[in-house]
Amino acid sequence: MKAMILAAGKGTRVRPLTYELPKPMIPILGKPVMEYLVEHLVRYGVCDIMVNVSYLHKKIEDYFGEGQRFGARIGYSFEGYLNNSGNVIPQPIGSAGGMKKIQEFGGFFDETTLVICGDALIDLDIQSALFEHRRKGAMVSIVTKEVPMERVSDYGIVVADPDGRVLSFQEKPSQKEALSNLASVGIYIMEPEALALIPKDKIFDIGSDLFPLLVEKKVPFFAQKRFFNWIDIGNVTDFWSVLQSVLKGEVAQMHMPGTQIRDGVWAGLNTRIDWEGTVIEGPVYIGSGVHIEAGARIVGPTWIGHGSHVCADAEITRSVLFEYTRVAAGAKISETVVCNQYSTSRDGSMRHISEHEDSEWNDSRDRRVRPRKEIVQVIKKMMESEPL
Repeated sequence: MKAMILAAGKGTRVRPLTYELPKPMIPILGKPVMEYLVEHLVRYGVCDIMVNVSYLHKKIEDYFGEGQRFGARIGYSFEGYLNNSGNVIPQPIGSAGGMKKIQEFGGFFDETTLVICGDALIDLDIQSALFEHRRKGAMVSIVTKEVPMERVSDYGIVVADPDGRVLSFQEKPSQKEALSNLASVGIYIMEPEALALIPKDKIFDIGSDLFPLLVEKKVPFFAQKRFFNWIDIGNVTDFWSVLQSVLKGEVAQMHMPGTQIRDGVWAGLNTRIDWEGTVIEGPVYIGSGVHIEAGARIVGPTWIGHGSHVCADAEITRSVLFEYTRVAAGAKISETVVCNQYSTSRDGSMRHISEHEDSEWNDSRDRRVRPRKEIVQVIKKMMESEPL
């Protein structure tokens, strides 16, 4: 069995996290989501893995290389081009179109292939799913998971007969209109014959184009109802919620990195905590090279990325700070994700640092001492000269 990881999208719903990172590289406990997927595949003996890439593709390629350190063989298919200015222009061609490009180029899909989106954490029993796929003689199987009826409007819903044969799809139907509560989770098992149905040199999506075609042609196309953990990072609110659950130990087989230095407090290498007047209520992870000044208050679940600096009397509550974040003296950050020059609240409201009247954070690598308002003015000038 081989695998295909879909990793070409821009991840617009997860901005600002994806301004500088492709979505599969978003870190959970300091490790990219896609790394968990690769490890899971290798655990089941699936070691030949193709990845379609486009947006910020080098971030993925440089991190995973050819897969040796993960016990895998990883290849890449880039979707885009280099323009006359020498800039890389991402140009995804659809999930199915990306597979067709790979097949036309080198014939990679010559046996049963597990296709999986690169932006979710799963613990699917791959062996059991493959057994059911073959037992039913399926050309394509779509893995589904039951969701509460009040959540069907958040998902693509699969309608199947009692034997599991797929009859139709509903894209985020209302609860009243929903004919099923089986949600597609972006995991598919395909035989090579399915690739022949995908047109060449055309933007073609698995869900919206290929699957309706399979139903129309009445090929053996089945849904599998499975019970497993599936943690999707659809937007920043999901990311915040996932981190909260993971830090509280609610997700199986995901454990806090670093060394436990106090009850509920873990730290990476070479951290510096001035404990006088400092209060830390776990679960809290403090990354390597972090400095926490005296009088700070940190309430978990909170993740503080490596190289960060929490100044005196700052308060951080149930938040996620990406690496190299300096929280200003006396600042209060609550239920927020801070990523570079952006913050996103629990409800998904995003703000740039320049929108704050008095800057609450900046880059900890900037060693210049400035009043907080002056930092904002500098950022504004940078944005005017180098727009995003």
